[in-house]
Amino acid sequence: MIEPHAPAPPGAPPSWTGPARLPVRPGTGRFLVLVCVFVCAACGLVYELELVAFASYLMGDPVTQASVVLSVMVFAMGIGSLGAKRLRCHAAAGFGAVESALALIGGCSAMALYAVFAWTAGWGGMWADGPRCLLVAFSLAIGLLIGAEVPLLMELIQRIRRQDAGGAVADLFAADYVGALVGGLAFPFLLLPFLGQLTGALLTGTVNVVAGGALVLGLFRRDLTRRARWTLLLAGLTVLGVLASAAALAGDFERAARRAVYGTDVRVAVQTGVQEVVLAGGTHGEPLDLFLDGRLRVGGRDEHRYHEALVRPALTGPHARVLILGGGDGLAAREVLRHPGVRRVDIVELDPGLVRLARRDPGLSALNGHALADPRVRVTTADALTWLRETSGPAYDVVISDLPDPGITAGAKLYSQEFYGLARRVLAPHGRLVVHAGPVAARPRAFWTVAATLRAAGFAVSPYRVPGHGSACAAGPDRSTGASRAPHDWGFLLAARGDAAPALRVGRGRAGALTQAGLTADARAAQRTRVSGVPVSTLVHPRY
Repeated sequence: MIEPHAPAPPGAPPSWTGPARLPVRPGTGRFLVLVCVFVCAACGLVYELELVAFASYLMGDPVTQASVVLSVMVFAMGIGSLGAKRLRCHAAAGFGAVESALALIGGCSAMALYAVFAWTAGWGGMWADGPRCLLVAFSLAIGLLIGAEVPLLMELIQRIRRQDAGGAVADLFAADYVGALVGGLAFPFLLLPFLGQLTGALLTGTVNVVAGGALVLGLFRRDLTRRARWTLLLAGLTVLGVLASAAALAGDFERAARRAVYGTDVRVAVQTGVQEVVLAGGTHGEPLDLFLDGRLRVGGRDEHRYHEALVRPALTGPHARVLILGGGDGLAAREVLRHPGVRRVDIVELDPGLVRLARRDPGLSALNGHALADPRVRVTTADALTWLRETSGPAYDVVISDLPDPGITAGAKLYSQEFYGLARRVLAPHGRLVVHAGPVAARPRAFWTVAATLRAAGFAVSPYRVPGHGSACAAGPDRSTGASRAPHDWGFLLAARGDAAPALRVGRGRAGALTQAGLTADARAAQRTRVSGVPVSTLVHPRY
């Protein structure tokens, strides 16, 4: 039973100070508190998702980053709830201070993470793990402040109208969970596509501090001393000023940070909806580098070594019909089209934005030899695994898996036994499958896990590696110094149905850097890295 403006009941905790002196009726005041709960919950979840998304983009491995952020935050929320017990006797002032701090830290977290990644990640030493340490620190701080909200809001709503504990908790958490739903949907569908991560986080912080300040300074102002009101007002205005200034400078900051990461000759930087695509160089004789979500995918100085090694050994047999999984940049297709006898090339690429750049960007289209304009080439925008499940077309003579490294969690399904089983289904009886399996020297276990997985799917494999100067691998070079952070080789697996491993031959394509003697030596070098007894990777148990 609810008793409006009830006096403190016998045995009430010391923090109970009687009914709040409100400028509105208790029912209206209670509604306004629940609206604030709704808004703060939405902002809190946006902070969480923003940290997960930004960490995944900067450091890769989204499963690990999400686990770190969410587990640290939930732990910190529990500690924050316990710590807020000491503020219950000053619930209004405490809540106002918590919201100001949360808005400042949460709103600026994306910009701070990007700054540390851009300007310190390449320093080495104690700075090498700077972004990861800062991620944990932000997760901890934001979790502590979010955890402190609930006890303080419970105190405020009880001071408006005394209610049984179960009913008050139900109302509070209903508003909290609905707000979390709205925040969770707003982040991927509104904030991220229309504002981006930096401005989206800053706007969320602005909404957060305005909602908290309006509740405390508007609804509970009579419970605050004059000094407390001015202190909270000045703190809120300061936070708003910092967030507004950061939003005004976000464009210049992003350009400067991008130059620090990719070099000074960045020409194109677009968020396609699937990934961020950055093109650096490619004009006036400069080599073109293609970055996908911060990782160098194509290095113009020796991308030809990678694509030649990927394609030529696979096309030594029949190759009238070729399927390329990935390869939206058109570079693998360029190598395929150099071979006589190719009648059709199908490309299955997830990102239509990358395909548009491959067709229209002058640097990238020149590098791929305008391969996507060739009438023999057909591009389908789809997830490779889904497309393989649904396709019922004729068999392919060659299947080329030109996909990101197996160490990236989001792409682990593309190196699974199930994926290779589907690829085997579309391969002609005497066809060949070639797989880019990541760097051999740096990650031999992942490379040989791909080999074991192919064998489990019914293929015999011939491994080989090609040394490079650090280009189309998982990491990218420091363009300002010319030093490369990438692995120094690429690993490939040539596979065929049955028990007989396919022979490694260079084939009859246009002469390039790849020679038969070099390919034989590279195959021996790959064999020397063999790791025995590695388990097979599947969809439900990825091993990379």
